[in-house]
Amino acid sequence: MSGRLAIDFGTSNTVLAVWDPERREGIPLHIPDYGLRSQQGDEEVTVVPSLIHYAADQRRWIGNQVIEKGLNNSPRTFRWMKQYINNRSPIKIRIDDREVTPFTAGRDFLTSVLAIASQEIELKNEEVALSVPVEAYEHYENWLTGVAESAGILRFRLIDEPSAAALGYGAHIQPGNVYLIFDFGGGTLHASVILMESQESALTGKRCRVLGKAGKTLGGSRLDQWLFQEILRRNQHLDSDDDIRPVSTALLVECERLKVQLSFQDSAAIPPIPLAGGGALQAAFTRGEFEDLLDQNDLFADINQTVRTAINHARERGYSEEDIQAVLMVGGSSQIPAVQRTLRQFFGKEKVFSNRPLDAVARGAAAFVAGVDFYDHIQHDYAIRYVNPEKGSYDYRVLVHRGTSYPTPDPVARLNIKASYDGQRQLGIAIYEMGQQRASETPSVELVFDPGGAARLVQLSANEQQERSLFWMNENSPTFLAAEPPGKAGEPRFEVEFYVDANKRLTLVARDLQNNRLILDKTPVVKLT
Repeated sequence: MSGRLAIDFGTSNTVLAVWDPERREGIPLHIPDYGLRSQQGDEEVTVVPSLIHYAADQRRWIGNQVIEKGLNNSPRTFRWMKQYINNRSPIKIRIDDREVTPFTAGRDFLTSVLAIASQEIELKNEEVALSVPVEAYEHYENWLTGVAESAGILRFRLIDEPSAAALGYGAHIQPGNVYLIFDFGGGTLHASVILMESQESALTGKRCRVLGKAGKTLGGSRLDQWLFQEILRRNQHLDSDDDIRPVSTALLVECERLKVQLSFQDSAAIPPIPLAGGGALQAAFTRGEFEDLLDQNDLFADINQTVRTAINHARERGYSEEDIQAVLMVGGSSQIPAVQRTLRQFFGKEKVFSNRPLDAVARGAAAFVAGVDFYDHIQHDYAIRYVNPEKGSYDYRVLVHRGTSYPTPDPVARLNIKASYDGQRQLGIAIYEMGQQRASETPSVELVFDPGGAARLVQLSANEQQERSLFWMNENSPTFLAAEPPGKAGEPRFEVEFYVDANKRLTLVARDLQNNRLILDKTPVVKLT
């Protein structure tokens, strides 16, 4: 089988694909033991459930192995790693004599999947594609890069999931047309407006340019949490009750199953879950009741806002809603009938396609690593931190605005750097990545697991919410300007200009004002997203 491996690491499921040069498309890859065949329209698609179980005998079970061995509810089983990694969640689970975090569990899971996939296709020195959420931050990309390197993958490329999804729906894509990619998976909801352009030199003859993006940390796992809370309410229990914690994981698993069942049938129920104190948790839902629950939690309003934001960004580049030829739905949660109905009401039934929700991203990522090219723009604002004397606290000045096209022929920002004290020899700049979601938009509660594996809801503080949308990118190397002779307090010492290069790196041109000497010439400082 050909190389050109692509991996779409998902919150609920992970999908792999390889590039087929004869068919000129990405095709799903089945992983024995790990893979689970799932229905997608009229065909079966293999997914690897994003589960890892740490057995007492030091063995690890991955994906479908966890389900087949009946370990889905075990406190030794880790799930939802991607969502927790992207949110920098501090949760830990104690397993034997060590604490396991989402970062280590996700690494163990992905390296296992990469290893077996490499054996299946006899991967040698071919490049591998890894997909990332549109709202992924630098720390997530760095983590993913580290996982690939630790797995021995020397050549790899990152692609954002909506762009990959556009290529995965290749049968509906035509050069010159504009599409909206609606991706609603286990951990995230995002929309991207994509322009496909002709390019004779590309292997597939297509080129994709991203016109507008928007995303929220809202996915199928959040819907599971809403069902979790509603079932507890109906049974007059709280997640903090002593007899609920031991069965919380089992209840969450049933909530996920209930959500899936209600996507394909009119009613469903969870089997009774016995409680240690007597009685049992039980609940039945009609599809209408499920949709009412989604509406009460503003899901449809969030979908509408996300789609409109992406379209508004595209409008800034000269493309309107009327230019969108088709809406391509991806992600397991996009199979929910009410979600599909919302998109059809927005765009019209004839424009919405939902036949490749599970494997479109992996298929498209395989096409990307095979040579399909992308135009793109910067997804987040990037700013420097400084002390605002009027406020007596830190403030931020944006250097690179969200939506900036790259590479930039002219400087995106200019400023002077002053010494903070007499005799200062090392000066620098604190550069921050600012997400689109501000503190007021992030969830006020998060479902976490305690060290024993029980699930509970935790209120996030204002500081914790702010940290989710503001990240110090060069924390390990904040000073990079050497002053010789040393600077004087308050005196401008360096004049700097910022650019963005073709590799999406923020570069710096710096001139020493004291001797008019150029000390840095488009030197990379940080990698942007």
